[in-house]
Amino acid sequence: MLEVIDKGSCSRHHPAPLLFVHGGWHGAWCWDDHFLDYFADTGYRAVAISLRGHGTSPSAKPLRKVSMADYIEDVRSVADDLGGPVLIGHSLGGFVIQRYLEERRAPAAVLLGSVPPQGVLSLALRVWRRRPSMTMEAWGDPTLLKFLATRALTREYLFCADTPEAIVESCRQRAGAESIRAAMTDPMVRRVRTRRVSTPILVLGAVHDGFVSVDEVHATARAYRTEPEFFAMGHNMMLEPGWADVAERIHAWLQARDLASPSQLSG
Repeated sequence: MLEVIDKGSCSRHHPAPLLFVHGGWHGAWCWDDHFLDYFADTGYRAVAISLRGHGTSPSAKPLRKVSMADYIEDVRSVADDLGGPVLIGHSLGGFVIQRYLEERRAPAAVLLGSVPPQGVLSLALRVWRRRPSMTMEAWGDPTLLKFLATRALTREYLFCADTPEAIVESCRQRAGAESIRAAMTDPMVRRVRTRRVSTPILVLGAVHDGFVSVDEVHATARAYRTEPEFFAMGHNMMLEPGWADVAERIHAWLQARDLASPSQLSG
């Protein structure tokens, strides 16, 4: 019953489909603006999921009770249907993918502005220091929408200072509630067991990210024994005007890898 946007088809050159996992407040729509068409046109099957309680995906329980384990199960259910896709996750979606990869294999994974494997504590402390009163109010709001309450806040956290107003406002209007348990509590209590992750990972970050710092992107890359790459943009790397540079880098990295067929990696 999860919302899935599915474009393109697999080919001999790109046998593994791509599964895109959004971050907090977002849904499959954030990939559908640009990335899905780009990768479908480049010869991939490109699939985006809306985690339960996001987009048009239903949730059997109140969103505030939805857990990180629920999000991981959502990714697992769609990944199993696809037979073992390349995983591409943004922000909180990147953390979901890392947790998923503790137990499952994938041909490859890409993390964009991802919550680091140690969780959200450093992010939360930095946001708290910036706006302590608003943060205290946000903890009393299980939707966490206070962080995106205005266009100025949305720009500060998710976009660059020079991103066109229309892009910022479009994102703010489509943003939905987030589970405080899945986004804040669970990632504080349970970090990623990175030694269990064997999937090759590309780590990408944004220089002007209002949520995930450059140091945190470096920490993620170190955990997976790789080097991060950065773009001069804000947190929403798939929606910023420079999104095509990010997509092209992902495509080039995937092309350079000898990816096995999905059926070999579904276990």
